[in-house]
Amino acid sequence: MSLIVQKYGGSSVADAESIKRVAKRIVETRKAGNDVVVAVSAMGDTTDELLDLANEVTPLPAPRELDMLLSAGERISMALLAMAIKSMGHEARSFTGSQAGMITDATHGAARIVDVTPVRLREALDEGAVVIVAGFQGFNRDTRDITTLGRGGSDTTAVALAAALDADVCEIYTDVDGVFTSDPRVVKKARKLDRITSEEMLELASSGAKVLHIRAVEYARRHGVTLHVRSSFNNSEGTVVYDPERLPEGEAVEESVIAGVAVDLGQVKITVVGVPDVPGAAAKIFKIVANTNANVDMIVQNVSAAATGRTDISFTVPKSDGERSLKALSEAQESLGFESLQYDDQIGKLSLVGAAMRSAAGISAKLFEALYDAGINIEMISTSEIRISVVTRADSVNAAARAVHTAFELDGDADAVVYAGTGR
Repeated sequence: MSLIVQKYGGSSVADAESIKRVAKRIVETRKAGNDVVVAVSAMGDTTDELLDLANEVTPLPAPRELDMLLSAGERISMALLAMAIKSMGHEARSFTGSQAGMITDATHGAARIVDVTPVRLREALDEGAVVIVAGFQGFNRDTRDITTLGRGGSDTTAVALAAALDADVCEIYTDVDGVFTSDPRVVKKARKLDRITSEEMLELASSGAKVLHIRAVEYARRHGVTLHVRSSFNNSEGTVVYDPERLPEGEAVEESVIAGVAVDLGQVKITVVGVPDVPGAAAKIFKIVANTNANVDMIVQNVSAAATGRTDISFTVPKSDGERSLKALSEAQESLGFESLQYDDQIGKLSLVGAAMRSAAGISAKLFEALYDAGINIEMISTSEIRISVVTRADSVNAAARAVHTAFELDGDADAVVYAGTGR
């Protein structure tokens, strides 16, 4: 008997019919002789709708109360799913994050898991029940408050449960057939990948790919959890996210040069104009940004102008961190001695990812040629061992992704299918 952890996203449980379809899949897994633990998201756009409601009540919702509100979405899903499974003649028990033993730090809205104590889940499994857990939420022992994990929290919940319960596999069910070479909503000819390394998946997730959240991939890699990304709308095999270092001896896999192309429209660019070109200037700027808890992604510093002894420094941060970073720098303008600040929220980031890029020549040249042929202007460039990222205008980044996807011969023979989801 295997222990399988499954996670179903909001589009997979968007309405009553979808919940019954998911329940049927879970029952089939149980009938096959497996123990099953399920992490479930809120229905459809429930989380966004609850956020909208909170913002209508007050422009600055109290973080503790906001977590109490948002955690309600997953509780609705878990209870309805357990009811559907019971109606099919199988025992099912639903648990909130705190009941499931998801212990987090005290950070409301973006809590991190510090421990998992799934005592009640093991008891339910031993008694033959299917276990349903509300994703995205946990409990802090010190404050005794409910917390939420932030975006991608249900993925992280599923992976954390799989690690704590020593599951054989963690299946992430979504509204596409697996991990694609690009977002099929942007690149219609994107191809599904049968396998992808955890390293490549980390880079794609951090570069804007939405099929898996980066925190979930990191957790899985750290704890040796095998991920299988599948569609909840059919029985097709999905994509296995694997760690090459954990493969059995003799089972080496030849890695493709390019795994995929990711697009991220969730960043802003801040330019600090006229920075004195002296040692320590950049350190002071980024210390101020760091104190706002902003996550800096790309950084570019121009060559100093000989006549003025000043330079410009540009960097990108998530949109959610942009105004906070801008305000902190503006307040420190006098002490830092720069001339002005520029804020650009109309940028898009395109990233090309592939583990075999380490040993492949000509990747950069081919990328830049494809962008040139498509008439795309590059504003910033950043690289790692297995990734090249460029910043361009937001209204041209999707066209850039399609051009690069075609240039690297990643296009499939038919259009990819997206079964549900609003993309909100």
